[in-house]
Order: sequence, then C-alpha cells, then structure tokens
Amino acid sequence: MAISFVSPSYRAASSDLTIAISPLGLVELADEEFEVHGPRLNRYANLWAWYLGHQWIYRRELGEPQVTFNWSKAFSDFITNFCFGKGVVFQAPAENEAIIPEILREVWEVQNNKENLLWEIGANGGVSGDSFVKVAYEEEYVDPAGNFHPPKVRILPLNSAFCFPEWHPHDRNRLIRFKLKYRFWGTALEGTRQVFTYTELMTEDSIQEFVNDELIDSRENPIGTIPVVHIANTMVPGSPWGLADIQDITELNRLYNETATLLADIINYYAAPVTVVTGAKQNNLERGPKKVWTVPNENAKIQNLTSDANIPGVIAFLQTIKQGMHEITGVPESALGQAQPVSNTSGVALSIMYQPLMNRFHQKTVQYGAGLKRVNELILRYLALYEPWRFRYDPTLDAELQPGQLDVLDTRDPLTYETTCEFSPPLPIDHLVALNEIQLMMGLGLESKVGALRRLGEAYPHEKLQELYDELVSDAKQAGALDLLKRQIDQLLWELGGPPVGGDPSNPAGASSGGVVSAGGNGVTSAGSPAPPSVMQVDPGKGTEELYNALTTLAAGTKLPQRRAPDTTNPSNPG
Repeated sequence: MAISFVSPSYRAASSDLTIAISPLGLVELADEEFEVHGPRLNRYANLWAWYLGHQWIYRRELGEPQVTFNWSKAFSDFITNFCFGKGVVFQAPAENEAIIPEILREVWEVQNNKENLLWEIGANGGVSGDSFVKVAYEEEYVDPAGNFHPPKVRILPLNSAFCFPEWHPHDRNRLIRFKLKYRFWGTALEGTRQVFTYTELMTEDSIQEFVNDELIDSRENPIGTIPVVHIANTMVPGSPWGLADIQDITELNRLYNETATLLADIINYYAAPVTVVTGAKQNNLERGPKKVWTVPNENAKIQNLTSDANIPGVIAFLQTIKQGMHEITGVPESALGQAQPVSNTSGVALSIMYQPLMNRFHQKTVQYGAGLKRVNELILRYLALYEPWRFRYDPTLDAELQPGQLDVLDTRDPLTYETTCEFSPPLPIDHLVALNEIQLMMGLGLESKVGALRRLGEAYPHEKLQELYDELVSDAKQAGALDLLKRQIDQLLWELGGPPVGGDPSNPAGASSGGVVSAGGNGVTSAGSPAPPSVMQVDPGKGTEELYNALTTLAAGTKLPQRRAPDTTNPSNPG
C-alpha cells in the first residue's frame, strides 16, 4: 500500500524534519517570498528528509519492524565523491601561470579546507539541486587569548533554504539582488536566550544587515558585484533552479522500504507463528519446549497457522526496485559494494562500464566548473582590492618564471581574473599503459614533458619539472664533491708515501688510471681532451668560485659542534 506524504512544509515546521533545514525550522517568509520561493523550499525540505533518513510519516507499534534503507543518501554521497573526490585543479592563462595558481592554492588549501568545501558544495547541489557559495574577506583580528589571526578570504557554502536570489528579468545569469535569511539562538539584553532572525541584503551597490528587521550595519559593496555564486546541479531549460541527483529515486526508495517492511513481517510470522487450538482450552496447555500435553478430547486439534507467502518473489521485486534506482542515477550496482570477481579490467573497459556515471560526471563538470570559475573571480577581486601586492611575482612562493609570463599583473585587465577548472579523472588510471603511450608520443615528438605530467595527474607540472631539475643539479654537485674528495685523498697519500703502486709519479691526483699514458701526454685523456686538473690546480677565479665553494663544502663539510647535557637522573647515561 502506498504512503501519501503530508505537506513537506508542515513536516519541516512541526516534526522531526526541522533538523533538515535549520535548528528552528523554516524562516518566516513574507507573502511575496512564499509565493516565489515556497515551492522551492518545500522541495528542499522533502529531499533533505530523504537524505537524512526521515522517510516515514508514522511510527509502528513498539516491537514491530519498520525497515529503512537509505538508498537516497548512498547514491547521493557516491555521486558526490565520484565527481569531487579526486579534487579540482585551477589553471590560469599562460602569461599569468606564474602568479595566479599559487594565489588560488593558498586561498583554497591554506586559508580554507579545499576538500571539505568541494564536498559540501557538491552535496548541497546533489541533494537540493541548487548550491550557493558566498565569498567574503575577513580582516585581521586578535582573539581574546591574544592570538593574532591574519586576514584571509573565506569561501562559505550556504544552506540553499536560506538563500533568496533575484535575477534580472531578462538575463538569468545576472544576479541583481540577494537575500540571506535564517534564524539563530542568541542572548537578549536582559540575559535570556531567544531566537533571532538574521537577514543580509546584498546588491551591486550596498550590503545591509538586519537582526529582527532592525538595521545593524550598512556599507558599500567594495567589489561592485554580489559576492554569491549560484550553481544549478542539473540545468533545467527555462528555469534558474536545478534538479537534485535523488529527485527521481525517492518514490522508489519509499516503495523499497515498504516492501522490505512487509517482508520483515512475513519473516517474523514464520519465526513466531500463530497456534490454532480446536477442542481444548489454552489454559490447560503449557507452552514451551519439552512439554507433554494430555488432551481428554480425542477430536481436539492443535496446529500452527501456515502461510503460503512467495518470499522469493518479494526478494526479486526488491532487486528490481534497486536495479531501477541504479539505472536512473547511473551508478553501477558493483559501485556500492556488490561482490564481483577480481579481474584485470582495462581503463577503456572500465569507462564503458561506468559510461552512464561518466555522462553525469561530464554534466557536473560543466555546471560546477562555471560556478567555481566565478568563485575564483570573486577571490581575485577581493585580493586585488585588499592585497594588491599578491599580483607581483614572488620567487620564494611562485613557480619559476617562464619566458612569456608576466611578473606583474594588471588588476584592471579582465584577463587577470580568468581561470579554468580541471576536474581530475574519477576513474583509476593504468599508469603502465599511460607511460607506454606517453613514451611513444614523446619519441615521435607529439608530446611535451609538461603535457605528459598533466596526463599523469600532476597538478603543477612546471613545479614538478623544476623539482626534477634541482634534483639533477644536486646529484651532479654531490658526484663532483665525491670526486673532489677522492682526489684530495690521492694527493695526501702521494705526499705521505709517494705514488701508489702502479701509479704515475707525475700524476698524483690519478688523472690517468692504471699507469697508462695517452698518446697526447699526461695532460690529455684517451679521448683527446685535456685531463681533469688535480685538486691543487683548481682556479676558483675563473667564474667558478661559487661552485668551487659548494663542492668544497660538500666534500670537506663543516660539522657543527654538538653539546649533550648530562642526564643526572640516569647514572647509566651520564651524557
């Protein structure tokens, strides 16, 4: 039997669903706000109820099973993790690549928690269908404990039910007015705890804040644009609002729970069946194991009431419902833990298996990529206003400046605020196959080292190449220092005891090994080039003083004196 849900707005205001929207239920809306946003808020309340597991409108008697399979949350979380779990890489135009990526990395990863932000943004959109993100600049301050907190840019995902946007009537991409409204607990002037309603009204010109309809702050909008970004999870043509990932599976989830509860009732009946007694009194019969009944009436009958329920048919129906939810969301059945044989599935075969989910992934990259690009633009505009020095090249923080890249960015140039969002491939990469392909393409001159690193998932390829170069330089210096040390040892042995056995007295540094003299003389190697000079012949004045000092330091080194404090509490360890 189908269950008809009561109005979600009623449930949100007077039942356990209050926690799905806010700790105090829905905010009070004016007539105009309810007319415009009421259906949307009802939809949010219903979808969040399913996500949080509030999927029944009544409770059965104590002891009766009421089964809830929260497939809505399982599917939503899996899709969010599939799309955002590997992270997002932000890139800038080639001329700005030395400065902009490092700025965005610091804001997203240092000043904010990038992984949590991406998950929350994706979860809000996946459940409610709409995700709102606010960008704000937080001034420096000192907390009551005396700790200093530097200024930073805050990225704040908002509860969609608290957001009331207003777009231009002829341009749905232009936000002309935004209202943020929610309730919170606070302490009144007389010291009592009470509920307050906070409202923030933002336009392109001003920002106003109200508490219980009383203006508490009014200021100009410093960046000249509303610092809120709306991301529609799945675009609906002709509408600014999006659709949730679980929009079409809630009814199937309800039917699954009802059928599973009926199946639990059947199983309970088989575990404790009804006993039918004919021709005898129940009071004379002692119920339990190892009991002997004596019934004087020879026509008495005692039997358990049987049932011919088709349990395999019920289980098959449950499997059909679950398969339908998988097909609607695009999530393969094996993705949620279904046992499957271990195989050497290639990346192409895996992509075909996950093709419906990959289609959803590509759709999300379009929607959320545009939204995150707008978030980055707001971040850069705040920094251009409050911290303009960040748009100058800093060799201690930024990547190495490449030819054609700018060392100072013009904050008046729109190109400065342009970024791109690259979502990391969600499916695992067969690195052995990828390396073979990259090696072949590089051999044919069709791929660069930067492109190869990006194909392997490296977020910052230029920094990786610089790291590899620095490692090669370090290895070369260490090899040179070792060679220098060997020459010094040979020189010392020659001074103390003469040339080594089989050595050349005229070559104390061992330029020619094994006593073999080349045709060009002692100063020429067998290859025809001058032999390396001995340690006593190095001239640091020929543009090699810095390298000479570095090699000498690596070879001889300077070990700082160490001091150990005696341990008086442990006689066995005096030092």
